[in-house]
Amino acid sequence: MPIKRRLLQALAAVTLGCLTGAAQAHFQMLYVEETALPRADKLEFALVFTHPFSGGPTMTMDEPRAFSHISSHGGEKIDLRQYLRPVQWQSRDNQTTAYRASIPRELVRSLGDHIFVLEPEPYLETEEDVYIQQFTKLIVNVGGVPGNWAEPQGLPVEIQPLNKPYANWTGGVFRALVLADGKPVPFAEIEIEYINHSVDIEKNAFGQQDYVTAPQASFKSLSSYTDAQGIVTIGLPRAGWWGIAALDIGTTKTHKGKPLSQDAVLWVQARDMK
Repeated sequence: MPIKRRLLQALAAVTLGCLTGAAQAHFQMLYVEETALPRADKLEFALVFTHPFSGGPTMTMDEPRAFSHISSHGGEKIDLRQYLRPVQWQSRDNQTTAYRASIPRELVRSLGDHIFVLEPEPYLETEEDVYIQQFTKLIVNVGGVPGNWAEPQGLPVEIQPLNKPYANWTGGVFRALVLADGKPVPFAEIEIEYINHSVDIEKNAFGQQDYVTAPQASFKSLSSYTDAQGIVTIGLPRAGWWGIAALDIGTTKTHKGKPLSQDAVLWVQARDMK
């Protein structure tokens, strides 16, 4: 199905006379400004289903099925859906429904790692007649104390980090293991995309200015595959946010009588050495 999705995107882009659309990948964003915190603080999340490099268009989100938090201490899963609220998110191309969440300090007051997991409602991509559901993880660390950042969360599909997602220098590499039902997925199709615009959480909007200009459409969404052990390795050439998506790796293949692509997404933050 991933290859079919790419072909359909390309055909749609040619029909519209805009080849750049073929390079845009759907990514479920789970965004906070900072993942390596010196001390506990309130967290402001933006949950946006979009094309990160181009800053849009953004797809309409239904209310997520699940949004949870697991800390290093105790490992208890906490349901965060009570903190979700719908907002109108302004991308470069359109305005549509996304979600915000204000997570109180007391939930992330302990030192160590805090894993946030989002299970969205499947989204119907009408041009492809395919549902897309992206199980998305983000890991926040408090105080530099290592914790459970490498532990899988038992999701139908997920990306298990092999490096700390919140402690990466620009120019380094990041490795992760792609899992479906807890088992490695060899030769899974991977997409990597950079958030190429500022994210204004308070205004529920992307900035209009590109950070970088792609020399050609294929640079907007980078492609790779996992190796025979299910491991993917990516470079981090620029500071900021990098999304990694493993496409169509779930065992559930239909939803409401249509094809379903269950993807796994992990967000990684890189910083410059100064």
